[in-house]
Amino acid sequence: MQKEYLMESEDVLRQLETSHQGLSDAQVEERRTKHGLNKLTEGKKESLIHKFLKELTNFMTIILIAAAFVSGATSLYSGESMIDTVIILLVVIINAVLGVYQEAKAESAIKSLQEMAAATSKVIRHGRHLVVRSEELVPGDIILLEAGDSVPADARVLESASLKVEEAALTGESLSVSKIESVVGSKTAEVPLGDRKNMVYTGSTIVYGRGKAVVCHTGMETEIGHIADALNSAKDEETPLQIKLNQLSKILSILVLVICGVMFAVDLTRVGLSGNGIHFEELIDTFMIAVSLAVAAIPEGLAAVVTILLSLGVTKMSKKQAIIRRLTAVETLGCTQIICSDKTGTLTQNKMTVVEHAAGHETMLMTAMALCSDAELDADRKEAVGEPTECALVNDAFKNGLSKNELKKSYVRIGEAPFDSMRKMMSTVHKKEDNTLVQFTKGAPDEVLKRCTRAYIGGKEVEMTEEIREDILRANKSMADKALRVLCAAMRSWDEEPSSYEPEVLEQDLVYLGLSGMIDPVRPEVKAAIKECQEAGIRPIMITGDHKDTAVAIAKELGILENESMAITGGELSKISDEELLKTIQNYSVYARVQPEHKVRIVKTWKRLSKVTAMTGDGVNDAPSIKEADIGVGMGITGTDVTKDVADMVLADDNFATIVSAVAEGRRIYDNIRKAIQFLLSSNLAEVISVFIASLLGFTILKPVHLLWINLITDCFPAIGLGMEAEESDIMKRAPRNPKDGIFSDGVGGETVFQGFVIAILTLAAYFIGHYMESGVWEIAESADGMTMAFLALSLLEMFHSFNMRSRTDSVFRLKTKNVFLNVSLCMSFVLTTAVIYVPFLREAFSFEYISFKEYVVAVLIAVSIIPIMEVLKLIKRR
Repeated sequence: MQKEYLMESEDVLRQLETSHQGLSDAQVEERRTKHGLNKLTEGKKESLIHKFLKELTNFMTIILIAAAFVSGATSLYSGESMIDTVIILLVVIINAVLGVYQEAKAESAIKSLQEMAAATSKVIRHGRHLVVRSEELVPGDIILLEAGDSVPADARVLESASLKVEEAALTGESLSVSKIESVVGSKTAEVPLGDRKNMVYTGSTIVYGRGKAVVCHTGMETEIGHIADALNSAKDEETPLQIKLNQLSKILSILVLVICGVMFAVDLTRVGLSGNGIHFEELIDTFMIAVSLAVAAIPEGLAAVVTILLSLGVTKMSKKQAIIRRLTAVETLGCTQIICSDKTGTLTQNKMTVVEHAAGHETMLMTAMALCSDAELDADRKEAVGEPTECALVNDAFKNGLSKNELKKSYVRIGEAPFDSMRKMMSTVHKKEDNTLVQFTKGAPDEVLKRCTRAYIGGKEVEMTEEIREDILRANKSMADKALRVLCAAMRSWDEEPSSYEPEVLEQDLVYLGLSGMIDPVRPEVKAAIKECQEAGIRPIMITGDHKDTAVAIAKELGILENESMAITGGELSKISDEELLKTIQNYSVYARVQPEHKVRIVKTWKRLSKVTAMTGDGVNDAPSIKEADIGVGMGITGTDVTKDVADMVLADDNFATIVSAVAEGRRIYDNIRKAIQFLLSSNLAEVISVFIASLLGFTILKPVHLLWINLITDCFPAIGLGMEAEESDIMKRAPRNPKDGIFSDGVGGETVFQGFVIAILTLAAYFIGHYMESGVWEIAESADGMTMAFLALSLLEMFHSFNMRSRTDSVFRLKTKNVFLNVSLCMSFVLTTAVIYVPFLREAFSFEYISFKEYVVAVLIAVSIIPIMEVLKLIKRR
């Protein structure tokens, strides 16, 4: 088969058995069956067995397994039951299974998000323009490309309108390449990849112009597919919080080993000093006490709980139209202090409608506006399809009897200078039915007017005078004062086809035609979102390419600014030095007529003031500012592939209110993760203190299997339940969190230690009360009843304490929301804990003593006391 770049475009179409009208549905299905989906082969995934074994290699798990085997060997030696060994190994296996399940759930959530954020492509199939997922493309599909698109498959260019492509990912060439339609090279010679100017390749990016191409290769058959193995080495991302927790776990592990070593030495010394010598059984008992301390100290489920809470959080965000692409964004969202937002489509509805004209000949104005656009009229829906502003112009013409589909027959486009945000205009050249040529240009009024030397007024062309220019500018301001977006149209006649379609050649000596004013209504929910932002200590900033008067009018309506002095134009911004901007940036809430480089400068300046900044964007030129921002926000509907790729978060609905909702959700997730961490660490600290004090006093308060049961049943599920807690009522009334604050800032560290000591004291009290109720004597001694009471009390203490942790400041009795998952998990834990004591074979397995109903009630009362104790602490904090 001949190489596509060595063939004429029509020959390529014939070879691929397709046409300019695209493939039929039947052809698409047939080819997808043959070629598969248009995606690279994924890296080899870990099997469930491998994941399970990996869970067993955790440092603390290895200690537990070692303890189980030592315990088993001891039991065999002494002829006792192996039940302790069985229980420890069973808990290890259950923990590993839960770890695998949590990892699988997190992967599933991330996969769902990736599917939601999947790239799409514009195609022509059976003569209709469609948008499909890029992975659904097949060889023979006709694709449409424009600035900002990522090329979805290897394709042969059929049409190029100043099409330029950045191919650095494939060729290493940093300069963009202009694409052509004609054959390159001879029909036999091999052409290097970088010189194939009539081909576009997967992984490259359209940086200018537009074009049409036919897909030649997909998936692993593409050029980038040949090097796909190198792309399968992506590493899992960890958030700063997860990194801190991993460091904390390592520190705790080392600390525990030191404490265990000390405890082992102290116990051996104590036994040795007793004068009875050190026996093997006592050595084993001492070792098991050290193991108990290790089990108590390490919150085994901590990292897994945080991972599952993050994955659940981002899944919930996706349901609210905010698709998180990087987990780090979840933490940063809660710190956001500045939100720089585009106006069009984000603060407004992006449903532009032309409501006013200012022209000497309205029919000619509407004709120019409709033809000088890339939006197309869908004849079936009688509605334009494409970029919203251009759709408004095409719809306006159609409503006035000018169908673009009919106009295109009379005015055939033969060339163009595509829209550019630097020039703020675009131009198209058309051949009329009489073979004469006419050019239409549309764009920002101030930019188009600079290039007009004549005006069409009163049915004829006249020289552009200052008086006419002033009239036009007054009409422009009148529309802008009504918050209308204004576009200007001009024309130019050509005797012969232009020598070049570069803007410098086309856009000069123009004839002014008129102005069209359109309105993009404010989104009804945005005003409340702006107010919520301000109450949360977040400052909203509007950045737009629109006229300053329009921007000010919208900003006033939304409550973003109070007076016009808080608005500045891109031109004025360019005259201000970086140092001066650093001093004055807090005076500005609206930026109008900005260029992409201005957005980068604004972000950098806010960051120099140590403000955590979010920036929205949709166009290819917005990518640098989005990448520079602490939170880059891409637009899911109007955003280009390039912008989405660099964004931390993508708005599926392009709505400002969704950003505010995501900030609130980010705050909730971080709050809840801290609650879960505090709960787990305070519980484990209580266990450590209890075991440590009991060991020093010479009695066993709890065995390793007891602590494992508590950590698995009493701790893990309530911690996840805390992660599902609804946001607190004042969550968007607080100032943003300082990103430098650690896990234990704002008094969390002190509270954790205090809570750990309180729970430990109550647990020790339960032991001594249990022993007294059994023997009638207050003394320090081994007691089966005391151990059972301590186990029951500690289990219930941690359960009731999870209720306390629903809010660090508000009374648990004043919370208006319900946490169903937490309630269910606590009920289950309560039943299982009670069963361990009262079901005979379980009681025997755990070496517990049957306790009376009276003892059970006492243990419950001791446990319940943690709630009023914490309520008093919260009351003191509130005051």
